[in-house]
Amino acid sequence: MKTEKTGTGWNMDNSYTRLPEKFFSNNSPNPVNSPKLVVLNEAVADLLGLDAKKLEDDDNVAVFGGNQIPEGSTPIAQAYAGHQFGHFNMLGDGRAVLLGEQITPEEERLDIQLKGSGRTAYSRGGDGRAALGPMLREYIISEAMHALKIPTTRSLAVVTTGESILRETELPGAILTRVAASHIRVGTFEYAAEFASVEELKGLADYTIKRHYPENESSENPYLSLLKEVIKRQADLIAKWQLVGFIHGVMNTDNMTISGETIDYGPCAFMNEYDPSTVFSSIDRQGRYAYGNQPYIGGWNLARLAEALLPLLHEDQEKALELAQDAVAEYSNLYKSRWFSGMRAKLGIINEEEEDETLIEDLLSIMQKHKADFTNTFRSLTYDATKITNLSGTPEFSPWLERWEKRIEGQKESRESSYELMRSSNPVVIPRNHKVEEALKAANEGDYSVMKSLLRVLSSPYDNSIENTDYCSPPASTDQPYQTFCGT
Repeated sequence: MKTEKTGTGWNMDNSYTRLPEKFFSNNSPNPVNSPKLVVLNEAVADLLGLDAKKLEDDDNVAVFGGNQIPEGSTPIAQAYAGHQFGHFNMLGDGRAVLLGEQITPEEERLDIQLKGSGRTAYSRGGDGRAALGPMLREYIISEAMHALKIPTTRSLAVVTTGESILRETELPGAILTRVAASHIRVGTFEYAAEFASVEELKGLADYTIKRHYPENESSENPYLSLLKEVIKRQADLIAKWQLVGFIHGVMNTDNMTISGETIDYGPCAFMNEYDPSTVFSSIDRQGRYAYGNQPYIGGWNLARLAEALLPLLHEDQEKALELAQDAVAEYSNLYKSRWFSGMRAKLGIINEEEEDETLIEDLLSIMQKHKADFTNTFRSLTYDATKITNLSGTPEFSPWLERWEKRIEGQKESRESSYELMRSSNPVVIPRNHKVEEALKAANEGDYSVMKSLLRVLSSPYDNSIENTDYCSPPASTDQPYQTFCGT
């Protein structure tokens, strides 16, 4: 049942603070000199039940800057741990403050978090601040992911702080207002398993089930059901990443949500040439989080969640281990099923046949050999297969194309049905890395028009209009590989 909007529309609570204090620290944002709104997401404001026009007022810009707190908010920093590049560490919100949960007109609870709002109890020596470029990157990429129908945190606003921060150079400071189903992570459960009692772990699990999986509260083993639901959502999420060439860049367990949303857009990027070994992150020197490794890392992370939940799965620990292993073992099948289903859709294959797997794998092998652009290859198959750059005329591709066309023609559904499926499955536009960098460079110089144009195009990623042509081209060749950075 919908509730009426009143005033600006802030309708805040913080149910997370009803967990034991071990899971958080009371932590107000650090005020800034002069917050200035540089981008506001009106669609997200409407989703939250907020009046977008009023959010541009000084009082609300002060909220985005951490200088004022909305009524009903209880600001905290959340504690969590995590495996970072395979190594366990105590972590926590080092530069973010959770204002609380906005209760939307649809009675949904959504976290409102300020990222870059200053030091917290978990800052580990950092300044707790963020630069404008990384905050705008998260805004751009998260909105692109939403338009691509991939579960993701959203961005409500970015403000500049009127202060400079020092990284490799002096940069303009900024704060992102992030919206999420919650910020509960695999690392939150790892923290509970390591540093809390079993009763406190149970309290966290009960809270998570009530918030995200209430249908499982009455199941015979709600904690096993919780594990299985998270596994399903992550299998689906990572398959969707792979289907558009998205590379997260830092798949630590503290960056995997229990809700199944993509979170923490640090050194993320989209693949141009198809190559499973693609890595963009400057800190991923061994390729642990390469594009082709993401599905396997998803399973590894979920195994860490299963380990954390062992005390709740069964009183007999051998039985608990068996239940956990059986649940995690299903991840691979779930992921493959979702990925193959998505790849069939990208190729316009409506029914399922045994030969499909070979057809898909052969295409990817040809693409890798000839360094074909991932997005544009499927775009060309959808709209004009004769214009596939790097593949047309190669000895391997022509026979493959004949096999594919025969497969499409052999379906009982019409060819137009296949192309309709492809048009809805193959984005024309992705956030090309060089286009994102152009937008960030201009924004750092005070020009936000480039970013706004990019956001407009990314909001309709399946639109094959001539106006979007410039956004479809891969970057010019360069001797220097593209690198992304965490921004911390």
